[in-house]
Amino acid sequence: MLWLLAHNNERALGHGAVAREVWRLYFHWYGVLSHGAFPAHDTLWQYPPGAGAVLLAPGLVPGLSYFQAFVALTLATDALITAALARAGTRPGRTLLGAAFWTGGLPLLLHLPLARYDVEVTAFAVLSLLALSRSTRACGALAALGALVKVWPALVLLGLGRGQPGRPTRTAWLSAALTGTVALAALVGSFRNPLAFLRQQGGRGVQVESLGGTALSLARHAGWPGRTRYQYGAIELVGPHVRAVATVSLALTVAAFALLLLWRVRARHWSPATPYDAALSAVLLFTVTSRVISPQYMIWLLGLAAVCLSSRHTTQRPVAALIAAATALSAVAYPAFYTEVVQCTWTGCLLMLARNGLLATAAVLSLTRLWRATRRRGSTARVRPAAVGRAGRPRMSAAPASLRGDGG
Repeated sequence: MLWLLAHNNERALGHGAVAREVWRLYFHWYGVLSHGAFPAHDTLWQYPPGAGAVLLAPGLVPGLSYFQAFVALTLATDALITAALARAGTRPGRTLLGAAFWTGGLPLLLHLPLARYDVEVTAFAVLSLLALSRSTRACGALAALGALVKVWPALVLLGLGRGQPGRPTRTAWLSAALTGTVALAALVGSFRNPLAFLRQQGGRGVQVESLGGTALSLARHAGWPGRTRYQYGAIELVGPHVRAVATVSLALTVAAFALLLLWRVRARHWSPATPYDAALSAVLLFTVTSRVISPQYMIWLLGLAAVCLSSRHTTQRPVAALIAAATALSAVAYPAFYTEVVQCTWTGCLLMLARNGLLATAAVLSLTRLWRATRRRGSTARVRPAAVGRAGRPRMSAAPASLRGDGG
């Protein structure tokens, strides 16, 4: 990945566009943040206030340029995630497959992960889930800090339930609320315009790489008069019916949230991997229904899938395989064939159709497997009356599946 980053200017690697995000955009934001304010009037600033702390961190590394320090910190965070997954994988009921998946999966995105801060965001979610077995307070605190950086890590708390000892849901959410409040208060007291990102998020349209964008790109070949345009930091589609597609995407996100809440209410059987599986399912659903699916979003899914695979009880192994395939296709689409994607050629459309089709399939499969694994099991609560065998001894019925240790 470092070698690819060093050859970032090659045509197949995007003519320098991947690394430019750091040394031009992030470094510009660093200059604004270092003067005690968020870039309130910059339409590209669409991140919660915690992102400011991550973007300021490279400036604290002595002896390195901002770009070098950013890459070094990203590599250190990658090493931290790998070490945490490897350590978790050596415990009873665990496996090193999660660490192997993360190590082999991240380079599928070529050098992109080293030039985005999504590895740091993913670290909060991964460490939060892995901390659950030891400290629900640490789980909640890490999730809250991650949410302040990029919102979605809050979803990792969704699957906490009655399968863990004590009251993990209440403890984790209280810890998250306290940590989030204190951290947000500190950011609000230290910087001006901390909530300016909300204004920019509301104006976003339909990105060409999203599920809705794929539909509109295909519609261009059927005569739709729309076109692509760079705005809000992404290539978006503009023209008739785009607003309707954006509305449908938002409606699907609401529906996905409703489905997750329904699952939460009806779930009865928690395995040790249920919190991990639920986190991956939730983030998959919100990613697929989003108006924006940037290639770096795959880093989130790789990290959560790796946590799932670190447990022998997970139901998400086939989902992880689909995510790995979608990740590889994402790297083909960006940066190698991004011009084709932007121009909505048949090559670009088919690439996006394949990538997003894999993600949509993974999302449906993930929720289906999670739902089936946690549904009510009638045999768990009671044992059938014993039958009497020829020897006069009671003949007990087979133990219910939830007691045989197959993990759902």
